[in-house]
Amino acid sequence: MARLTFKGGIHPYDGKELSKDKPIRDILPQGDVVYPLSQHIGAPAVPAVKKGDYIWAGQVIAEAGGFVSASIHASVSGVVKGIERRLTVTGTMCDAIIVENDGKYTEIARPERKPLENLTGGEILQYIREAGVVGMGGAGFPTHVKLSPKEPEKIDYVLVNCAECEPYLTADYRRMMEEPDKIVAGLKAVLKIFPQAKGILAVEDNKKDAAAKLREAAAGETGIEVKVLKTKYPQGAERQLIFAVTGRKINSSMLPADVGCVVDNCDTVYAIYQAVYNGRPLTERIVTVTGDAIAEPQNFRVRTGTNYAELADAAGGFKSQPEKIVSGGPMMGFALYSLDVPCTKTSSALLCLTKDEAAAYEPSNCINCGRCVSVCPGRVVPSRLADFAERHDEEAFVKADGMECCECGCCSYICPAKRPLTQYIKSMRKIVLANRKKK
Repeated sequence: MARLTFKGGIHPYDGKELSKDKPIRDILPQGDVVYPLSQHIGAPAVPAVKKGDYIWAGQVIAEAGGFVSASIHASVSGVVKGIERRLTVTGTMCDAIIVENDGKYTEIARPERKPLENLTGGEILQYIREAGVVGMGGAGFPTHVKLSPKEPEKIDYVLVNCAECEPYLTADYRRMMEEPDKIVAGLKAVLKIFPQAKGILAVEDNKKDAAAKLREAAAGETGIEVKVLKTKYPQGAERQLIFAVTGRKINSSMLPADVGCVVDNCDTVYAIYQAVYNGRPLTERIVTVTGDAIAEPQNFRVRTGTNYAELADAAGGFKSQPEKIVSGGPMMGFALYSLDVPCTKTSSALLCLTKDEAAAYEPSNCINCGRCVSVCPGRVVPSRLADFAERHDEEAFVKADGMECCECGCCSYICPAKRPLTQYIKSMRKIVLANRKKK
């Protein structure tokens, strides 16, 4: 039988053995808690509190600034110290609500929920919107928007991305191992929105124990199936996942809904479960703290707004001084120059490495070997696109399908000349998108 996968991709060292067997541990923030108003794609949230206000855990402190936006809820109780500009993991400054944590974690009363069988699809969407759920696989797209396609009757697959193909990350794996029933329950809630759709839990074959847990949790559920995919990066990318599972193709001008699919990360589906069944907003997530510089790699259940430095300390601190610190994974994460940044809804990992291997090599000229082409899941020519980007030739870049790049980093990883191909292409893509927005 053919293995479910896609063309291209790479097999980097995955580093998952450092933390995969570490059960989820709860940690609580120690100092002030910081809530950036931009924790998602779309318009920033609008503050709903002011300096001096006392707030409860679970309370709305910032409301969605538009349809493509998401509300933000407090993860602690305490007093609002103010709204200030603070550093984010991307290196930019952002307005943020600063809360002095009183250490009591007093929760606001949660709304009662009807049984799932008594809920309509519209009510489920409303609960998801009110809970501020966003994509937790990295992009942070507001989930209520993703689950509101123009033609919902044409959705025939709801895919739960359980691949976790990014090296070192094990947060989703621990979620699957410890709470598979809640992932399945969240998927059932989404299927109420699309009753004609089939639910697929897609797991890589290096997590067969997690696949078994999900199968056990889904036993007896009609319309839900677990599919095991070939382990390869970037198997969890949206386009590649859709192709691997359904054989359907999309490009940069299309949405998954255009081919009858909706894709959500497994932790997003867990957040949907909490919103729909328990009335609990998105105020916490699992974060993997790992790398060869970390004394005790761990998987933590972290409240949003917690400082990254506290995560490193909770994992035993550094056993050796790291040369590279990344928010997220090594392929698509953001390098940090300071740990004084807050965890947000999209914070999946804190990766601390003793060696900065990417900076250790001096790029040389392209040798036209074609390796970047062979591994590119977007089936473009990265070396050529990087040349166009270096020359700021926007027209040639677009004509050569530069917008089909998913910025996965496979080309930079495989390049023997150590050219920063992904960085060149990513920069030009931003320019193209900005110019299109101006027009």
